[in-house]
Amino acid sequence: MPENSFGVVNGEIPGGRCAVVRHHGSLDTLAQSIWFLYRDWLPASGESLRDFPVFFRYLTFVHEVGEHELQTDVYLPLK
Repeated sequence: MPENSFGVVNGEIPGGRCAVVRHHGSLDTLAQSIWFLYRDWLPASGESLRDFPVFFRYLTFVHEVGEHELQTDVYLPLK
């Protein structure tokens, strides 16, 4: 992937366990779902983080559906 102003890079996501939460709605509020995983779910779960950043799977795209209908899976890599 060529360099871009969004900071998106091409790379390989290693296999392993992840916690997943499905975010519904605008990408402007995606941070709320990420914070839920880190602030609420992770401490209560007893799980440990793997040394890999959060990543996303976009199930719908803004050119396909309205912004309020967007669905994005947020993956938090676990040991």
